[in-house]
Amino acid sequence: MKGRKKKKRSSGFTMVELMAMLIIIGLLATLVVTKVASKIDQARKTTTKANLKMLSSAVNQFKMDTGRFPTVDEGLSALIEQPSDVENYEPGGYLETTEIPRDGWGREFVYEEYPESGKPFVIISFGADGEEGGEDYDADLLSTDAY
Repeated sequence: MKGRKKKKRSSGFTMVELMAMLIIIGLLATLVVTKVASKIDQARKTTTKANLKMLSSAVNQFKMDTGRFPTVDEGLSALIEQPSDVENYEPGGYLETTEIPRDGWGREFVYEEYPESGKPFVIISFGADGEEGGEDYDADLLSTDAY
């Protein structure tokens, strides 16, 4: 036994161990990114629904005070700027801000009078894709939908 040389064991990781570790980290990162991305989309949708409710309430308050709904030409800006032909306008407007809020994707809402639903008005967000129609996060969100 005296003549035997001890094998020197090097410390550190082998290439196989490093590759396995990188694959595991990559898989975990993919899972985290997809979960975070879906939460961001859900938060944008929730924000949009909340803004739709607020704008719809403001339009209804405008109607109660002025006797009419905003025209399509006035749009939602009638909630922050008094139209020239309107009396009994709420001082300071009908929103707590001086700007019309945008949907969760940063786009302007669309205001329409007398839509197909039979309601006097509708406020629309065209969803994540910004185009009419779509499914899931691309679906249109309407103020006439019950949330």
